[in-house]
Amino acid sequence: MHEGPLLEALVLVDITPRLERSGVDRIQGFMGARMEEGFASLEEAADAIAAYLPNRAPPRSLEGLRKNLRLDPDGRYRWHWDPAFIKGDRSINHGAEDLMQELMSGLPQLKLPVLLVRGVRSELVREAHAREFVSLTPSASYVDVGGAGHMVAGDRNDVFADEVLKFLDCDQAA
Repeated sequence: MHEGPLLEALVLVDITPRLERSGVDRIQGFMGARMEEGFASLEEAADAIAAYLPNRAPPRSLEGLRKNLRLDPDGRYRWHWDPAFIKGDRSINHGAEDLMQELMSGLPQLKLPVLLVRGVRSELVREAHAREFVSLTPSASYVDVGGAGHMVAGDRNDVFADEVLKFLDCDQAA
């Protein structure tokens, strides 16, 4: 049996209970557009991502992309997640407003140290959402990562990693 707290600290990456609906729709639209059809190659998937994220520099290697896709028996690459996440009766959108309210009301009881890492160009978490989250969560702080959108670690992994390590070092010293 586990003794002590389940978590000692929490890092949230561009996610809060309150999200920008238009950003959710845009991301789900992108992810769902090729959900069934998939991609004929890693290059085709990289081209789709480049069209979706024109400000992101193209990767030097497609090996990182390979981790986000699965090669199915039909020879096509598909996103490495369950389509039921955005499709079907129990999708992420099912009861989203009620869930958001429930999560928001629980934030004052969240006592562990929390770091919210937000991409400045995020289409999901606006600065006002980050400020609201921090104001409602007793031990929360947030950092904005310039040059990053929702995919903070993919856009600016150097800054992301530095901020998380700084937070964890601070947490360990406390």
